[in-house]
Amino acid sequence: MTDVFTRRGVILAGAAGFATPSLLHAQQAPVRRNMSSFRAQRWQDHFDSLGVVTIVADTTSRALHYWNADGSDYRIYPTSVPISEELTKRGYTKVVRKKVGPDWTPTPSMMERNPDLHYMPPGPDNPLGTHAMYLSWPAYLIHGTHDTRKIGRRSSDGCIGLYNEKIAELFAITPVGAQVRII
Repeated sequence: MTDVFTRRGVILAGAAGFATPSLLHAQQAPVRRNMSSFRAQRWQDHFDSLGVVTIVADTTSRALHYWNADGSDYRIYPTSVPISEELTKRGYTKVVRKKVGPDWTPTPSMMERNPDLHYMPPGPDNPLGTHAMYLSWPAYLIHGTHDTRKIGRRSSDGCIGLYNEKIAELFAITPVGAQVRII
């Protein structure tokens, strides 16, 4: 008669026994974050209606949430966010202008921190990337970036940055007048 228990079988059974309580807890617990660690957002928590387009940029989870006018199109984009709380402006604003191939001029506070900064015309090294959506707050934008290492990090001087291909997508579906909230 052969031995019914093998070393491998006992180890696998033990591992399954340890995992069972975790699996049961995971099935019962509400999901608060997806696997990319973006925090779930509902437009209703921020606005009374969807308007023409609604954008919520979450600086904590570093994600931009987009909803179209009837809520049938919901998208999440990974972003870069401001380096510090001092540079982070929060509240309600809107898209007031859009530009393909934006040029860039450093703000006075940027020049104070780094006097080597200078105007940059549109192009591959431009800090605003390929597309920019200007908000009603002066010098605050949602824009692309050529430096993909910045996405998912505190790396901007106040703006919300996206991968160039993602800002191009968002740019195409977001009209001037879209309501925005930075949280």
